[in-house]
Amino acid sequence: MSITPNFIPAARDLPDNPEGVPGAEGAISAREFRFWYGKTQALHDITLDIAPRSVTALIGPSGCGKSTFLRSINRLNELIVGTRHGGEILLDGENIYRRELDVVALRQRVGMVFQRWNPFPKSIYDNVSYGPRINGVRKRQELDEIVEGSLRRAALWDEVKDRLRSSALTLSGGQQQRLCIARALANDPEVLLLDEPASALDPIATQRIEELVYELKNELTIVIVTHNLQQAARISDRTVFFYLGRLVEAGPTERMFTSPRDAQTEAYLTGRFG
Repeated sequence: MSITPNFIPAARDLPDNPEGVPGAEGAISAREFRFWYGKTQALHDITLDIAPRSVTALIGPSGCGKSTFLRSINRLNELIVGTRHGGEILLDGENIYRRELDVVALRQRVGMVFQRWNPFPKSIYDNVSYGPRINGVRKRQELDEIVEGSLRRAALWDEVKDRLRSSALTLSGGQQQRLCIARALANDPEVLLLDEPASALDPIATQRIEELVYELKNELTIVIVTHNLQQAARISDRTVFFYLGRLVEAGPTERMFTSPRDAQTEAYLTGRFG
């Protein structure tokens, strides 16, 4: 059984359960994690380790649970009335669902960027400095350094450095998405969650986002939901296949695309469903 599309990346020396960078922050572990929207169970006993300083792609057909799992990593699903969960998700060994955990602090550690860019109707500067200001940073010099550093990390500084006081809404779609990434990076997160961040972008803007993801994995853990199998193959170290709310298979991206071990995974990757 072999799937050999022409977008397979170079081989990566990664075991099925990689340890990542020793001592690095941002290790995620799910242990029999379950999730319900009202009476509907969306996730069934998800057990998964995500190594720090890596890119993990979550793939699967629409409604399979991948976005639900992604949003569970920073407890964003709790904003929906009637939801509940079972099991655990650990961030650096700490259960993020324990009652005494500060959810605001968790969402600073675990940033998120959505499918459709959503900059605030403020200036570029105010968008990036918003989080640090909320967290108590007041000195202008410190804010200036955070804004410049975050925009540089998001590969946007050179394009906007002369118009920081202009409205963020004047930027192109791809620039707005990178601005949203910069806004998340301004809080200095350990983890960055990306929910189909390039699905509404043109090919050139998509390439910029993918290049950015590849560079950022040296600094933090990235988990990305994508329907684009070529994108998953290009940028991820590990790929996780979800189907009907269950984790079917996970492993190094090259192995998943060339020799999947589960028949459902092979059927999805070869386009027989999904």
